[in-house]
Amino acid sequence: MMSFRTTPDTRDPSSGLPEVDQRLVTPETRFEIEDGRWIYVPPADERHGESHSRVDGLLRAHRAAGYSVAIDMLTRTSQSDDLAPDVSVYPTARDSRTRGRQLEELAFEIASTESLVHAGAKAARLVSRGVRRVFALDLQRARALEWSKEAGQWSILDLGARIVDPALAVPLPIEALLDAALADDAIVRAWRSRRHAEFIAERAEGREEGRAEGRAEALFIVLGGRGLEPTEAERRCILQERDLGRLERWLAAARTCADVAELLATP
Repeated sequence: MMSFRTTPDTRDPSSGLPEVDQRLVTPETRFEIEDGRWIYVPPADERHGESHSRVDGLLRAHRAAGYSVAIDMLTRTSQSDDLAPDVSVYPTARDSRTRGRQLEELAFEIASTESLVHAGAKAARLVSRGVRRVFALDLQRARALEWSKEAGQWSILDLGARIVDPALAVPLPIEALLDAALADDAIVRAWRSRRHAEFIAERAEGREEGRAEGRAEALFIVLGGRGLEPTEAERRCILQERDLGRLERWLAAARTCADVAELLATP
């Protein structure tokens, strides 16, 4: 059922417009309001839904520190408009004056070729409100576009280029916005470039594992030179050991131990 949310008519003193998080539409319904008209927003089909997920993942990986990413988040653009871009990038910090959220800086629309005109009208309203950049992904023609405020129309972007923006810590490959395989690669590269904690831990673990494997191989060489052949269980025990100090002690003991069992008893 269509309904309005009754909220105080607070306005941004700098623009005279309603605050960005003052609602005309009741959130969690499938409607937007454009120029005072109710617009039904249908659920996504598989292709459209996958694109939402892909863009969300890319932006989360590429966003700069201090920015958040949201899907279908309503933004009040005027007295008669309450719109929800498909994906938005906005400052995480609350507005110091209102304690509400701040206006998004980047917005992405996923569109079919036929709906680009409608997406353009939406982009014009968002840019007029102050959203710095609005992009559209035309799934049918596999192209990306950016709204030009000066020209009042979409401009087609080079798929081989990247989006460079203060809201992004890492330039975003445009082609990855339209290709799932490229998106996965771009997400991994972005997290690594940002030195995400999980990748730092992964690299550290890899270095430790490499050192442990090197000591284990040296241990086998010393034992083999003395004619001591580990059993399969003993070999497995040595290969699974990751304590570099213990491996060093085993390596020293390998030169004088009577057998491998005695070696492995060395603490």
